[in-house]
Amino acid sequence: MTHPATLPTCRQRCRAASVSFILLLAFAGMMKGDDWIMWGGAPQRNMVNRVEKNLPEKWDVDTGENIRWVAQLGSQTYGNPIIAKGKVLVGTNNEAGRQPKATGDKGVIMCFAENDGKFLWQLTHDKLAAGRVNDWPQQGICSSPTVDGDRFYYVSNRCELVCADLEGFLDGENDGPFRDEKLNSDIDGDIVWILDMIDELGVFPHNLATSSPLYDDQRVYLVTGNGVDEGHVVIPAPDAPSFIAVDKRTGEVVWERVDPGEHILHGQWSSPAMGEAGGVRQIVFPGGDGSLYAYEPETGEPLWSFQCNPEDAVWKLGGFGTRNNIIATPVFHNDRVYIAVGQDPEHGEGPGHLWAIDATKRGDVTKTAAVWHNDEVTRSLSTVAIHDDLLYFCDLKGIFRAIDLGSGKTLWNHDLLSAVWGSPYLADGKVFMGDEDGDVVVFQAGRQKKILSEVNLGNAAYTTPVAANGVLYLTSRDRLYALQQGAKCDPERVQ
Repeated sequence: MTHPATLPTCRQRCRAASVSFILLLAFAGMMKGDDWIMWGGAPQRNMVNRVEKNLPEKWDVDTGENIRWVAQLGSQTYGNPIIAKGKVLVGTNNEAGRQPKATGDKGVIMCFAENDGKFLWQLTHDKLAAGRVNDWPQQGICSSPTVDGDRFYYVSNRCELVCADLEGFLDGENDGPFRDEKLNSDIDGDIVWILDMIDELGVFPHNLATSSPLYDDQRVYLVTGNGVDEGHVVIPAPDAPSFIAVDKRTGEVVWERVDPGEHILHGQWSSPAMGEAGGVRQIVFPGGDGSLYAYEPETGEPLWSFQCNPEDAVWKLGGFGTRNNIIATPVFHNDRVYIAVGQDPEHGEGPGHLWAIDATKRGDVTKTAAVWHNDEVTRSLSTVAIHDDLLYFCDLKGIFRAIDLGSGKTLWNHDLLSAVWGSPYLADGKVFMGDEDGDVVVFQAGRQKKILSEVNLGNAAYTTPVAANGVLYLTSRDRLYALQQGAKCDPERVQ
């Protein structure tokens, strides 16, 4: 029996209800219909869509069966589709040559019409002069945009937080205060403001800045990407911020956090999550030292931190050690945060950890907040999906797992026989999981293993499937597929 002293007081219950209502208001109006407006769909980042129905479990890229339309992307695509207000946004590179005035290797956000896949416009960013140490060739833009009304935010390959107009220049207006776009025709994007994190904050991104921002009613939150130099030992800017909150109207920094400073292991390529635990709203950042850091969103005051590596873990260059950083995004669910550790996929496989953390505790909670710990898993880039007391997860080596949410024990697994960079996505009672071979496996969600189908896209899939308004979106390295039950398209007709 619960001791009366541990029961929430009336004031505590009212505060929790108030916080929940504030959260609801903060994000009300973000979604039009059943749009998918940010990485993870909502600030909690749970890779689950509870509203979509009748999504196809089979399709054929050669015949066009159950495919509504197909659009050409660049040659390498790591950004995830975002669907909002009749438009689809995807980060990729410039190899599609959509804008004749923009030639060569560049980072690109493409915008397509949701109904037929027609190309509308693209935002184009030059590469950084320093090259691969800060801006790896051909990787394009890996950040997934987040849409806020008629604006959206993303991190460019140049380590900039960009606020842009969802209409691009199609509306005939140059929204400001930024008005210096080099490309401003009808097929170009319209930037509202830019925060250059290298020039203004001293950030040194390692290989690429990739964070997918999120926002509330006043601020945008993101991981800056600060990391090591080309020698992988020295941190050129240990005092530069790793996490920031920015005024979403002006682009001015509201608060910044240097953590983990000189303890960064490699790069910082993850994204924040926001939720509440114990009635307290909090923003959680994955740090480059393998720790999670939770802060008060308005002020940046620390709430708790949790080191996701065991005490005896050792970092070794090239990925040969047992210590990891974090590439996956944390997920909030019922007062807990769920996270897996991993490394740059070029480092290969290695020991990993999957944690369930009590987010109601305060201070350094490494030794006190672990609800459970699964060390059967290996290194992972994947963000988890949680539904009906089950957690779905995949590690880099391609072992997909259904895990009991209460105990952290694996109920069943499946070897995809290929590396996995994306995350599982649950919608319509199905779990979709893509891999580096280009295969997408569709599982029936549940405590028993059942494979519904396995379909190849014809090219590697490094991103995560998403669904919106009755359509399932998949990206391969170079194409975006819009799948709909009963649809049929000409496979030769690519937008």
